Amino acid sequence: MPHVVSISLGTSKRDKRSEVEILGERFLLERIGVDGDLKRYAEMFRELDGKVDVLGVGGADMYVMVGEKRYAWQQIVRITESVKQTPVVDGSGLKHTLERETVRTLQADGIVDFRNSRTLLVSGVDRFGMAQSLVECGGPVVYGDLMFGMGLPISLRSYGSVRRLGSILLPILSRLPQTWFYPTGEKQEKRTPKFAKAFEEADIICGDWHFIGRYLPDKIIGKTILTQTLRKADLEMLREMGAARAITTTPAIDGESFPTNVMEGVIVALRNTRPENIRPEQYLETLRNLDWKPNVFSLN
Repeated sequence: MPHVVSISLGTSKRDKRSEVEILGERFLLERIGVDGDLKRYAEMFRELDGKVDVLGVGGADMYVMVGEKRYAWQQIVRITESVKQTPVVDGSGLKHTLERETVRTLQADGIVDFRNSRTLLVSGVDRFGMAQSLVECGGPVVYGDLMFGMGLPISLRSYGSVRRLGSILLPILSRLPQTWFYPTGEKQEKRTPKFAKAFEEADIICGDWHFIGRYLPDKIIGKTILTQTLRKADLEMLREMGAARAITTTPAIDGESFPTNVMEGVIVALRNTRPENIRPEQYLETLRNLDWKPNVFSLN
């Protein structure tokens, strides 16, 4: 039975283990959090190398991207370089394909009207496929990279601004500890509302759940949340805040969704190859075989 394990810098309280049948094959999918402990994080990659079928980088990114330019987050890449046998994924393949197609599908099927709604994308360099497909839809978008990644009260209102700033800042920032910019460990458990106006002005809130969940204001009446993975407690919190619906890009398993890196690991295992050998059209082909579609949760 293929075994896909996501090792996450995030909280261990979100750990999950499920057996599921995918395209006629049983999979064991697992998420293990290390509560922000970088030493333990590196040790686990070394310990599981060669013992599981695919390893996922959770609670962190190996790469971010603006336009066609990819930047390696060196702190995380150095850790994963210790893995010599098992393929390693960080979800980039699905951010480039699945999340791009999610926005297109939701617009084409009339589920979400991005063209005539105001959208907040909490980080364009992290969810680069989503960012570029939102540009295609043509509606107004605020990119929160400076607000939620760096704590600066500056909203970016065009993807061109994201590209220009990214080309200047990312060669420098990608050399710094990623934990300075992304909530890990116990930070994922504590909500600290920030930049409430950006959330209030948006009809649709998109992007990484740990940015969204950490900085949401107390009330988001009537909002649509589009993100990669939500647990039952997350859905209940959004319901209590007044959100109208939540949409996840990854399939629901046991009533919840696994992180993007886990689902990318499933595709790598199904295709029996390494992630660097999979072309974007092959990701989409496998997704079609899986009969993938976004999960829509009606909340209020």
